[in-house]
Amino acid sequence: MTLDLFPDPAAAAAAATASPAEYRSAIETWLAQSGRAGRLQRESSAEVYEHMWSALAAWAVGKGIRLDDLGAADLQAYLDSRGGADELSVRYAWRLLRLVDRVLSTGMQGAACPSRHAAAELMAARPDIRYANSPDADPLLEFLPASEAKKLVTYLSAVRPGKATEGQPWQEVRNRASVALMLGAGLTPGEVRALTLPDVVIDGGRLKHVPWRLRVDGNGNAPARETPLAPWAGQLLRHWLGVRSAQGIPGAMLFPSTKSSGKPWGKVAQYNAAKAVIQACGITAVDGGSFRLRHTFALRQLRRGTAPEEVARWLGVSDPAVMARYLRVIVAPVDVV
Repeated sequence: MTLDLFPDPAAAAAAATASPAEYRSAIETWLAQSGRAGRLQRESSAEVYEHMWSALAAWAVGKGIRLDDLGAADLQAYLDSRGGADELSVRYAWRLLRLVDRVLSTGMQGAACPSRHAAAELMAARPDIRYANSPDADPLLEFLPASEAKKLVTYLSAVRPGKATEGQPWQEVRNRASVALMLGAGLTPGEVRALTLPDVVIDGGRLKHVPWRLRVDGNGNAPARETPLAPWAGQLLRHWLGVRSAQGIPGAMLFPSTKSSGKPWGKVAQYNAAKAVIQACGITAVDGGSFRLRHTFALRQLRRGTAPEEVARWLGVSDPAVMARYLRVIVAPVDVV
């Protein structure tokens, strides 16, 4: 496995004290030993672990942190850098820390260094992560019931062209379109912020000039993929693209932060915008954040009969435990769609 940890000379200079080779060697040693012991039999599982480890390694090397100096505070800082609770579930954090603990236990047996027990120390300090896999700490996913989902779709779509929307601020159209992609395509907030204009697929759809699929780049959580876009969300995205073009917004970001710069949208600003849209719709309970929209998309697809494997691919989910949580909701007596 090759890790592209230094995209520019400045990053390489900042990481002069850390070696990507030591991180790469550690994960390769653990994968090899786990494979020989029969503990890691599925190739897809190995790829997931490689994605998770490479993301951590890239961050640590970029910070100049050597593997044997990696401590609990560093692991917490890494989780925070990935967006904290808004981007990563506690189940993902639990899985990452378990991976770190196993990799370092394999490669540093008997070594007296901070990294030897770093993951265990962080788990001890974070009960929410430590008990992430406990049945008692695994409630049903937060999602929008049918009435609220329909209300939100109606509210989002009301921004499309018409007498009532003449003179609508461009930010309002952007905000509603971005929320539409979480509810209508199952994207995470981070994926929404990272989208560029070439990621929008228009050609080949049933409706001319209407976006119908999105290309989503891979990251430490998920591989690159394409995901379908609900027709109503495609119509709203088409409107946003028209507004964006009419405003002359520069750059390639699909949802820029400002009209003049076209720079990427900030995490906090986008989170607050999405929250404001949901509350303006009349939905007062915002527990679960923007991920409620992604969960609603997944559950809607499963209720419609889409195979769990297909939904997992659309979501970029590799962990079977994640889909198991969705299926728990499907068999529960609750109003999903």
